[in-house]
Amino acid sequence: MVKRRIAEILRSGQPDESLLIQGWVRTKRELKGFSFIEVNDGSSLASLQVVMNQDLPDYEAIIKKLNTGASVEVAGVLVPSQGKGQRIELKAETVKVYGEADPETYPLQKKRHSYEFLRTIGHLRSRTNSFGAVFRVRNACATAIHQFFQERGFLWVHTPIITASDCEGAGELFNVTGFNLKDIPRTEKNAVDYAQDFFGRPTYLTVSGQLEAEVMAMAFSNVYTFGPTFRAENSNTSRHLAEFWMVEPEMAFCDLDGDMDLAEAFLKHVFKYVLETCPEDMEFFNQRIDDTVLATAENIINNEFQRLTYTEAISLLEKADVKFEYPVSWGLDLQSEHERYLAEQLFKKPVIVSDYPAKIKAFYMRLSDDEKTVRAMDILAPKIGEIIGGSQREERLDVLEKRILAQGMKPEDLWWYLDLRRYGTVPHAGFGLGFERLVQFMTGMGNIRDVIPFPRTPQSAEF
Repeated sequence: MVKRRIAEILRSGQPDESLLIQGWVRTKRELKGFSFIEVNDGSSLASLQVVMNQDLPDYEAIIKKLNTGASVEVAGVLVPSQGKGQRIELKAETVKVYGEADPETYPLQKKRHSYEFLRTIGHLRSRTNSFGAVFRVRNACATAIHQFFQERGFLWVHTPIITASDCEGAGELFNVTGFNLKDIPRTEKNAVDYAQDFFGRPTYLTVSGQLEAEVMAMAFSNVYTFGPTFRAENSNTSRHLAEFWMVEPEMAFCDLDGDMDLAEAFLKHVFKYVLETCPEDMEFFNQRIDDTVLATAENIINNEFQRLTYTEAISLLEKADVKFEYPVSWGLDLQSEHERYLAEQLFKKPVIVSDYPAKIKAFYMRLSDDEKTVRAMDILAPKIGEIIGGSQREERLDVLEKRILAQGMKPEDLWWYLDLRRYGTVPHAGFGLGFERLVQFMTGMGNIRDVIPFPRTPQSAEF
């Protein structure tokens, strides 16, 4: 008897095929002389209907165990379905119950549950339709990302999770220590004696793999990272996580125009792949979560992104017939409401804003000839605002040293990063994309905590 996944059976299974399935019971209906159960194994949104006749061995004992949530193995023959909504069903010949689920205590009964409630049962919520669809789309997004870069000859590099550098200079870092917190060594001046710590210096969980990706790009030309990053930002909002995944390509011999071209092609590829790979799940989101999900995806795929400078964007915002909550003037960073106005109302498609004021951007971004702006870019998308941030990096040693000092950082802490400019420096560029932000945007889910299996947020590390 051949074991098959339910997605494959629903797609191509034929009557008279003998096969075996394993999964979890979603629903049960008992009728006179026979029963129906819906079995789902996580491979698809839809479940496979199983018909059990009362002449099955131990029918009465088995049917009592087949409550919602029970795990089961069914062997049988596919037959044409007599009911509506499914092409085929499985006529059971043998049924084995692996694990029961008490209907009095199992929290996922056949009814709608709020996402707030489902977050309290993170160990079970993936069995629901919504989260099954989310995590299949998340998987497809990750596959598309690797496919995009691998097809273009990029090297996937694993940058460190433990680091001594703060890439963004924001200071929102989780400390890493081997100290016994009840007995921390102190210097004569009563400062923490990091020389006695595991790494001999202050270390942190990384906020970005970019600086290390630049190291690798200086040897392999085109590289990308795809891994977890961390921010100790005490923000209890629907947009923030303390642990999230970042995608960060880095390209040697590349300027900002090349960076923008790659970022646009990247987003189009990922959206196209997901629409082709997960049509059922995306239709579910369009029907149940946000009825603009499919239109937004098509907008990304089929439109050339609008490009304009920060200065042009500020001018357009100042002329806008809209009352913004936050002020608009040259030198201030764009807020989400400004970004969404440009992408949703003004251009009605993704927008790439470039050449931001140097004072509001990171030290590593290339200073423009006007010495007021840097060669940075953000991609702004309808419904969410900024989805990608990138820049051409500063490849000139003297300029980079001045930028580091101007931001109150110590050049000696980044000696290795400066070495890249001393030995064989080249123009190079890259961008970063928050993976969960992408999945949230693609699915229409309202809270970023619902697009990662185990969200890490302030006061929450339960599962």
